Amino acid sequence: MSATENIKSACVPCAIGHFSTSATLLNEAVRFKKDGLTSTQVLDDIAGAIGEQNALERIDLTSAKIETLPDWEKEMAEKALEKSRELRHMLESVQSMEELQSIAAVTEEFYKWLNREWASKRLEKCPTCKIKVEAETKPRTPEPSQDYGSKVAEERRKFLEEIRGSMRSE
Repeated sequence: MSATENIKSACVPCAIGHFSTSATLLNEAVRFKKDGLTSTQVLDDIAGAIGEQNALERIDLTSAKIETLPDWEKEMAEKALEKSRELRHMLESVQSMEELQSIAAVTEEFYKWLNREWASKRLEKCPTCKIKVEAETKPRTPEPSQDYGSKVAEERRKFLEEIRGSMRSE
């Protein structure tokens, strides 16, 4: 399968994008809490999030697209489809700004989980990545920023050297 074909069938990354946009729209709606649930801004943000989830369900997470995914990705796609439907139904019946705030928080939490889960599994399954993925996805204690920056820079340098080396040998 070519890279282009792979992108066309990659509905989990699309789901991540739709959930990210929905979370952003809902967080933006919550910023206008004082204006109330029926304010134009809040209603437009809710409508935008519903539109994102509709597109996800009807275009990116169709049965045909899910069927083409590798087994490890199908489960995530099904979970995203289920959560998208739940989110859409909650948004269609939201009754208060407090409820909307809770929905926004849950949406952001799911988006982050899906993104982390998919990226971890993708790297774990990648035959050329050589990246070891931690078994548990617990939040790590942040390193001091200077040490972290040096560590990341060194890892990037090694990664780029590896890529350059593999390109020369091909």
